[in-house]
Amino acid sequence: MACTLCIAWDGRLAAYDFGAGHPMAPARVELTIELARAFGLFAEAGVSVQSPVPATDAELELVHDPRYIARVRLAGGPEPDSSMLDFGLGTEDDPVFPGMHDASALVVGATLTAARAVWAGAAQHGASIAGGLHHAMRGSASGFCVYNDPAIAIAWLLGQGAERVAYVDVDVHHGDGVQAAFYDDPRVLTISLHQDPAALWPGTGLPSETGGPEAPGSAVNLALPTGTGDAGWLRAFHAVVPPLVHAFRPAVLVSQHGCDTHWRDPLAGLQLSIDAQRAAGAAIHELAHQAAGGRWLLTGGGGYELLQVVPRTWAHLLAEAAGHPIDPVTRIPAAWREHAARGTGRQAPEFMTEGAQTGYASFESGYDPADPLDRAIMATRAAVFPENGMTLLP
Repeated sequence: MACTLCIAWDGRLAAYDFGAGHPMAPARVELTIELARAFGLFAEAGVSVQSPVPATDAELELVHDPRYIARVRLAGGPEPDSSMLDFGLGTEDDPVFPGMHDASALVVGATLTAARAVWAGAAQHGASIAGGLHHAMRGSASGFCVYNDPAIAIAWLLGQGAERVAYVDVDVHHGDGVQAAFYDDPRVLTISLHQDPAALWPGTGLPSETGGPEAPGSAVNLALPTGTGDAGWLRAFHAVVPPLVHAFRPAVLVSQHGCDTHWRDPLAGLQLSIDAQRAAGAAIHELAHQAAGGRWLLTGGGGYELLQVVPRTWAHLLAEAAGHPIDPVTRIPAAWREHAARGTGRQAPEFMTEGAQTGYASFESGYDPADPLDRAIMATRAAVFPENGMTLLP
């Protein structure tokens, strides 16, 4: 389908950099943008690129405590103080770096730029590929995330008059910060598909986490068994996400596309291919048109195999959002491969596919209580489907 897409991007977003050796390397985003450019995506009709400005303190305070914002600003300055550890700063996951506040506020600004384009109707879809920092809490940094740009964008959309916002998070880690921000707000549906929290940080995201007293059934958590691959992941996604989003009828669909579900990712234990991740992006795109009038705000997220995985998966995602999906068997432009190889010292991938099949058995075709994956799906459906007026089995 032909779509309009606003991409929020500026090379200054690479300043969100925890330093050499940290998994959250800015090269993963830079290589994505360069690959999208190499495919001519930015020159397509209907695609615009907007340079963001940093989020203001008032915008950050839609989600974050002013004392925390002040501490981030101080921690990234010339004289950080010892109390920063109380705010999750200066840890192994979130080491302090110069200009931390400015760089983090610019990431939020990029996501807000994309959100504004969607809400104003300037574009059907908005993309902030440097965003998706879903772990940051109201008063602390967490899990490579300083400010929670998806949560701030959702809060901003609500403030502009969006009656309901649905958030779908496909990162391998639980989208805990976004869930926490809206746990008792019935206007926001948060859905997170992630590896079983018993096996992976942050240890939250059980099916029993279903929302606060004022918003029962508004938090949805699908905890997938370690080792879940393409067919199982897609079966689980389609068994839970589309029916809930359709029932919720959001004004805007917001999604976080961490690609650390990939089998190559060094920090987690799911087994997805680039092909399944591409299929997930296409399914969320279709859902935006079916359930949210086409209003779709998409962000990046986790993903730490910065050469083989992240650029290909997110270039597919951007092309899908533009309405010009890349044929998976397409050969990657030689110029990008040479550029990536020089920058990383490693051999770059040659094609946009791993040759994996993306078929799956629909949950509607039958539930197997002996299958750990089906039990995980049923646990989630049992926890939230009745609260949303839905039946557990087809």
